[in-house]
Amino acid sequence: MGVYNVHERLLPVRESEVGALLDTLASGDGDLLWPGADWGAMEFDRPLGAGAVGGHGPVRYSVSGYAPSRWIRFRFTGPRGFHGFHEMVVLPVGPERTLLHHTLTMSTSGLARVTWPLVWRPMHDACMEDSLDRAELACTGTVARPARWSPYVRFLRALAARAMRGDRTAKTSA
Repeated sequence: MGVYNVHERLLPVRESEVGALLDTLASGDGDLLWPGADWGAMEFDRPLGAGAVGGHGPVRYSVSGYAPSRWIRFRFTGPRGFHGFHEMVVLPVGPERTLLHHTLTMSTSGLARVTWPLVWRPMHDACMEDSLDRAELACTGTVARPARWSPYVRFLRALAARAMRGDRTAKTSA
C-alpha cells in the first residue's frame, strides 16, 4: 500500500522564525514544535543532525537529512512494515508568511497494511495537527482553530494507555 500524507500550516511570520522552531526538535523542554506532553518525547541518540537515531514511542527513525532551519527528513526504522520517510520543510511564501509543511511518504507491508489505516494514520494525523498548533502558538501567541482529537483517536489513545499500564504492571510483578 502506498501512503502519501500531508499536513501544513501557513504562519504569518518570517521564515527565520519558523525555521528556529524546527531546530528545537528533540531538545527536551526547549522543543517548541513537538507535542511531547501528549505524544511522548521525540528523542535521539545524539543532537539533531544526519545520522541521529531515535523516534517517539513505538515509531522509530533515523535522521537521513537535515538543513538547519529549513528541512529535516526522517527515514523509518519501525514499526515493522513501514518503508519510507517523513519530513518537515519550512517554505517562505512572502516576506511575512511561511508554510510549515510535513509530508509522510511510505509503502507498507505485512501487518502494517492493516494497522496504518486503522491505527497509525489517525494517530499520526492528530499528532501532526497538534505539532502545527504548537508552531502557530509559538509564532503568534494563539491558535486560531485548535485541532481536536476525534472520538476514535481518543479511543485509540485510551487503548494504548491501558496497554502501557498493563505492560508496566507485568514488568514490576515479574
